[in-house]
Amino acid sequence: MLNTKKVKLGICPIGWTNDDMPDLGKENTFEQAVSEMALAGFKGTEVGNKYPKDVNVLKKALDIRNLQIASAWFSSFLTTKPYEETEKEFIDHRDFLHEMGAKVIVVSEQGHSIQGEMDTPIFDGKYYFNEEEWKLLADGLNKLGRLAEDKGMKIVYHHHMGTGVQTTDEIDKLMSMTDENLVYLLFDTGHLVYSGENPIAILNKYANRIKHVHLKDIRADVLEKVKKEKMSFLMGVRAGSFTVPGDGFIDFEPIFKILDENNYEGWILVEAEQDPAIANPFEYAMKARKYIKEKTGF
Repeated sequence: MLNTKKVKLGICPIGWTNDDMPDLGKENTFEQAVSEMALAGFKGTEVGNKYPKDVNVLKKALDIRNLQIASAWFSSFLTTKPYEETEKEFIDHRDFLHEMGAKVIVVSEQGHSIQGEMDTPIFDGKYYFNEEEWKLLADGLNKLGRLAEDKGMKIVYHHHMGTGVQTTDEIDKLMSMTDENLVYLLFDTGHLVYSGENPIAILNKYANRIKHVHLKDIRADVLEKVKKEKMSFLMGVRAGSFTVPGDGFIDFEPIFKILDENNYEGWILVEAEQDPAIANPFEYAMKARKYIKEKTGF
């Protein structure tokens, strides 16, 4: 299961060091993270804040470990700032990723987002876009999609807890309002399950538009605690709401099966933000790699 000629398997650096909460994993270096990724059997990574900004330096560090750059997160502010501000930053981001050989650019709208607010309850504090904001978002993403296309790349939209595109209805609305040839979808198991959505339904519905995958598992007891105690997204991360595939309660077998049946082509990345002092990054990378091998043969 999973076509090894079409699918590449990677892992994100957020398990080693957290860009949103720098004290988590502050002791872990870039070199340690990428070395352990390679040692665990992964072939790619997304870009973290500790990664060298110089293309040649980064390429050298990755090449000797046989790693590639899959993508990197980009924060858009299409609903709250003039489009031109987002475009300028996007072009720089696009050009860096293009030089690194990436084919997709992860985009997430951060206008009105509460994901980075330490004290705002993740379920009660969520913002809902009005129709004007939806139009700004859709039009802006179509424009960014064209800019990506100029370099032979694609944007993949990251639905995310605490943002205006989190729920099934919101994903459906975004997909219907954007050009299917310009705006694609990042499928993130953890964020869908966390929000209470059905990941299988989303996967089946948008199989042809999904061009990037994040595998994230959930600890059910911690998620219940987040809801009960009205915790923020970041507080939930600190408490251990996320973990690697095979360590939580999500069943990944049907997900792998549907991806395979739809001839998915692209990166599948383990992404599980945890406190590295509690969940040893290398140990959990190995655990994830073993689980994926068991379930897919890959």
